[in-house]
Amino acid sequence: INAEYGENAIVIANSGRWPLMIDPQGQANKWIKNMEKQANLHTIKLSDADYVRTLENCIQFGTPVLLEDVGEDLDPLLEPILLKQTFKQGGAICIRLGDSTIEYSRDFRFYITTKLRNPHYLPETAVKVTLLNFMITPEGLEDQLLGIVVAREKPELEEERNELIIQSANNQKQLKEIEDKILEVLSSSEGNILEDETAIQVLSSSKVLANEISEKQEVAAVTEKKINETRQMYLPIAVHSSVLFFTISDLAAIDPMYQYSLPWFINLFINAIDNSEPNEDIAKRLVILTDYFTDLLYRNICRSLFEKDKLLFSFLMCSNILKNKKKMNDDEWRFLLTGGVGLDNPNPNPYAWLPPKAWDEFTRLTELNPSFKGLRQHVAAHEDGWKKLYDSTEPLEESLPEKWESSLSQFQKMMVIRCLRPDKITPFVQNFVKTNLGAKFVEPPPFDLPGSFSDSSNIIPLIFVLSPGADPMVALMKFAEDQGFGGPKLASLSLGQGQGPIAVKMLENAIKMGTWVVLQNCHLSVSWMPTLEKICADLHPDSTHPDFRLWLTSYPSPAFPIPILQNGVKMTNEPPKGLKANLGRSYLADPICDQEFFNSCKQPKAFKKLLFGLCFFHATVQERRQFGPLGWNIPYEFNETDLRISVKQLRMFLNQYEELPIDAISYLTGECNYGGRVTDSHDRRVIIGILQNFYNHEIVNDDNYKFSESGKYFAPKDGEYDSYLEFIKGLPILSKPEVFNMHSNADITKDQKETNMLFDSILLTEGTGGGGGGGDKDSVLYEVAEGIITKLPKDFDTEAALRKYPTEYKQSMNTVLVQEMGRFNVLTECVRTSLINLQKAIKGLVVMSSELEDVTAAVINGKIPGMWMAKSYPSLKPLGSYVNDLVMRLKFLQDWCDDGVPNIFWVSGFYFTQAFITGVKQNYARKYTIPIDTLSFDYEVMREDLDTSKPPDDGAYINGLFVDGARWCREKMVLAESTPKVLFDTMPMIWMKPMKKLDIPDRSIYWCPVYKTSERRGTLSTTGHSTNFVIDMRIASDKPEMHWVLRGLALLCQLDD
Repeated sequence: INAEYGENAIVIANSGRWPLMIDPQGQANKWIKNMEKQANLHTIKLSDADYVRTLENCIQFGTPVLLEDVGEDLDPLLEPILLKQTFKQGGAICIRLGDSTIEYSRDFRFYITTKLRNPHYLPETAVKVTLLNFMITPEGLEDQLLGIVVAREKPELEEERNELIIQSANNQKQLKEIEDKILEVLSSSEGNILEDETAIQVLSSSKVLANEISEKQEVAAVTEKKINETRQMYLPIAVHSSVLFFTISDLAAIDPMYQYSLPWFINLFINAIDNSEPNEDIAKRLVILTDYFTDLLYRNICRSLFEKDKLLFSFLMCSNILKNKKKMNDDEWRFLLTGGVGLDNPNPNPYAWLPPKAWDEFTRLTELNPSFKGLRQHVAAHEDGWKKLYDSTEPLEESLPEKWESSLSQFQKMMVIRCLRPDKITPFVQNFVKTNLGAKFVEPPPFDLPGSFSDSSNIIPLIFVLSPGADPMVALMKFAEDQGFGGPKLASLSLGQGQGPIAVKMLENAIKMGTWVVLQNCHLSVSWMPTLEKICADLHPDSTHPDFRLWLTSYPSPAFPIPILQNGVKMTNEPPKGLKANLGRSYLADPICDQEFFNSCKQPKAFKKLLFGLCFFHATVQERRQFGPLGWNIPYEFNETDLRISVKQLRMFLNQYEELPIDAISYLTGECNYGGRVTDSHDRRVIIGILQNFYNHEIVNDDNYKFSESGKYFAPKDGEYDSYLEFIKGLPILSKPEVFNMHSNADITKDQKETNMLFDSILLTEGTGGGGGGGDKDSVLYEVAEGIITKLPKDFDTEAALRKYPTEYKQSMNTVLVQEMGRFNVLTECVRTSLINLQKAIKGLVVMSSELEDVTAAVINGKIPGMWMAKSYPSLKPLGSYVNDLVMRLKFLQDWCDDGVPNIFWVSGFYFTQAFITGVKQNYARKYTIPIDTLSFDYEVMREDLDTSKPPDDGAYINGLFVDGARWCREKMVLAESTPKVLFDTMPMIWMKPMKKLDIPDRSIYWCPVYKTSERRGTLSTTGHSTNFVIDMRIASDKPEMHWVLRGLALLCQLDD
C-alpha cells in the first residue's frame, strides 16, 4: 500500500475524532468498505430520506457507518456524534441525536468521505473531524496500475507476490509476539533466571522459532527481489498511464463537466490490456500496449470535450508525457504559456514594425536559459530575417533566422514564435503533437452516437454536454427509431420548475418497462439534481430492466452531480464550424428539407431567394462569434429555433401579401426572433445592419446582387431544392472576413483569441505550481513583489488636495480630481498590503491564506490578481504592463494636483471616466446657465501640429484613445481602413465640445462607441453606468455608417499589451 495511505490508516485508527476523507477517486470508500465488510458496514448519504434512522440503529448496535459524498457543509444533526457528546443515563452511556436520546455503543465507528477535489471546510467544521487527504498520488497510482498489468500479463507472479506480502506480515506478527513473550518472562521472573526452567524453555523455543522465521524471511526476500525485477519491466506502462490519468483529472479545472473517475480509467486500462495485440517480448508488448491505451483514452475523452479543448487535451497529454521523461523544462513550459513576468524593459525596441509586447518577450526569453543567449541581440542586428518571419502568412513553413533554426528544439522554436507571431501558435502546437504523439492525435474522431451507446448500460446514463446552437434531440430521435425505441418507448421531458416529480414518475416507469427516458436541460433544475444523483446511484443491474437507458442533456454547470459525470458516457455534438457547413446544416434541417414546404409558397422566386438570404444571415450571425468583440460585444446563443420560426414567418407573409413585405419580415426577424436575444444596443445596430444585406428588394430582383466584395457569395437563381445544396457544396470551406463585412485583420484577432484561450485554459490546469523548485519560485515572487512595491508612490493626501482644489460651482474638475484620488488610494492600498503580506508569507511570518495563494498564482502566471481586480478599473493587461499603467495613472493625477488643471486630459487615466465627462458638461452648463440635460457633445479630431499651450475656451482636449477595427487618416482627417497587420491605431487629440443638442452640425459621421478595454462587454454598475462602455463619439467618416458598424469599429481607452 502507498505510504501516504498507510499513514492515513494509522491516523484513522488512533485519532480521537472521526475522519473526514477527501476522496475524489473513491479510494478511501473502497478501502473502508473492504475493511469493515465483516462488521456489517452501513453506507448512507445526506440525501437519503432515512439516513437518521440508519444512524440511530448503528449507534445503538455498534455497527460502523460510512457517510458518503458530503459537500462543504455538514448537517448540524451530526454535531453530537462528531463531538462525541455522550453522557450516562441509568447506568448506560447515551447520546442525543435530534430529539431522541439513544444508547451509545462503544463499538460504533463513523467515517465520512467527500468527492470534492479541493473543498474549503470552515474552521468550525475542520476542528470537529480529522481531515485526511486520500487523493491518489502518482506513486500510489503507478503501483496500482503496475499491480493490474502484472496480474493480467503474469497472473502467477502477482499471486505469488500477494502471498509473500501476507506471509511477511504474519512472520512480523509472530516475531512481535515472541518479543512480547520474552519481555513478559523476563519481567515476571524472580531470582536467578538461569534456575527458572520455564523461562529457559520459553527462551529456547522462541530462539528456534525466531531463527525459522528469519530463514523464511530470507527466502521470501530473494523471491521478492526476483518478482520485483520482473514487475519493474512493466513499470514504464504504469508510469505512462499514471501521467495520462493526472492529465485527464486536471481537465475539470477547465470545465465542470470534464469529470472522469478512477474506476472508469482502470476499466479502460484493463480493456486495453485485454484487447491489444499480445507479444512474448515484454519490450515490444509495452510499446503496443502504450500506443493502444493512449489512443483508446484519447478517443474516449475526445467525445466528451468541446472542439476548442480537443487540441488542448492532445497538447497537455503530449507535454505531460515529455515532462515525465525529463524532455521538457518547466520554466520553458511556463514561458510558453505566460510570456514571462517582467515590469520594465531597459532595452529600446529597435524596429517600428515590431510590437512592444513581442520585444519585451524576446528580452525575457533571452534571459530564461543558456539556449536563448544572444537572441535579443540577434533580433536587433538582423532585421531582414526576423521581418520576413513576422510578415509571413505561414510562419510554420519558414525557418528561423541563421543559427536559431538548428540550435533550438521544436518546443523552443514554438517559444520564439510565441513572441513574434502569437496568432500562429495553433499550427505549431498541432505540428508539435504530430511529431511527438502521432497525426491521429490532432484529428479528433467524429461524433459517434452508436459507439457511445454501446459503452452505456442500463445503469450507466448517457450525457449530452450542450453548446450554443447544438440540439442533439433530432439525432437522438432518429437513433431511437433505428434501435426500435421510437414513439411510446421514448419519453422526453425538459426540466425546470415543478418538473421533478414528473421526471421521477417517468423514470420509475421506464426502469420497470425497459424504455428510454430523455431529461433535457438539467442545468435549469439545480435543486432537483441531488434527487437525480440518488436515482442514478440506486440503479442496480438486477433490479433495472436491461433495455432501460437514461439520456441527459445539460449545458456546463458546476451543480451537475459529479458521480453521474464520472460514471456516465459524456458526449458533445457541436454545430459544424464555418459558413459553408452552417448553410448546409440549415438546408438539411426541418422545415427547409421538407420538399412540400420548400415548393409551396405563392411567390416561389422571392421565397427561395429570401430563404437563402435568411440562412446566410443565420450562418453569419453565428460565425461572427469567432471574431470576439469585433463580431459581437456579447457572444449570443442564436440557434436553430430562431431560424425555424423566421423561415415559417417568411413563407406565411409571402403567402399573405402580393408586395414584398420587407419591413415586416425584417422587423420580426431582426428585432424579435434574433433581436430578442440581443441585449447590447451596439450589437442591435450590427444585427439590423447584417439583415439589411439579405432582406431587401435587390436580392429578389437583381440576379447579380452579391453579399460581399469578393462576389463569391450570392443567392443562386430560382431552382429546385437539390440545386441549392449543390451551390452550397461549391462554396469555399474557409470563409474570409470580407464575407462578414470585416477587414482581413479580423483573422489575426481571431487567431490571437484562439491562442489566448488555449494558453489560459492550460494555465487553469496548472494550479499554483507549488511543490518542486519552491526556493526558486519564492525568490522570484519576492523580487516581483518588491519591484511592484518600490514602483508604487505614497497614497494621495486627499485632504490636502481638497484644500488646494475645493468644491467650486464654476470648476467641477476639482471634485473629479479629489474623487479619483480617493478611488486610486483604495486600489493602491489593496495592492501594497497584499504584496507585503505575500512577502511575509514567503518568509513564514504570516499564514498563506487562500487570498494570498490566489495572488501567488496570478503573479507567477503574470496575471492581475482577482483581489486587485475587485478594487480596480477594468484591465486585460498582463501584470507588468498593468503595474506600469497604474503608475502612469497615479503620476497623471499627481501632476494635475501639483501643476494645476492640465491643458490636455489623458482620458484613459481616469478610474471613473463618466465623472470626467459629466464634469466637462457641467462646467459648460454653469458657465452659460443652460440646463445640463439639453446638452450633448460634438467631437473634433485635431491636427497634430495644434498649439496646446492653453486649454480650449469651452470643453476639453482629450488624448489616449486607440482605434480598433480601422485607422485614422491624418491627411483626410476621416476614418479609414486598417493597414494590414496593424490591429490598432493611436487616435490624435480630440476636442470634446459641449453644445445644445439642437446646435450640433449635421455632417457625415460614425457614432463610435468608446470602451475601457477590448473586451467591450461590461455589466451595469451601481452608478447606473456600464463597467466598460464610456460614451458614443461622433467621428468624421466618408463612408456609410453601416460600413463601420459591420467592421466592429470602436475606440478603446487601453490595449491589452
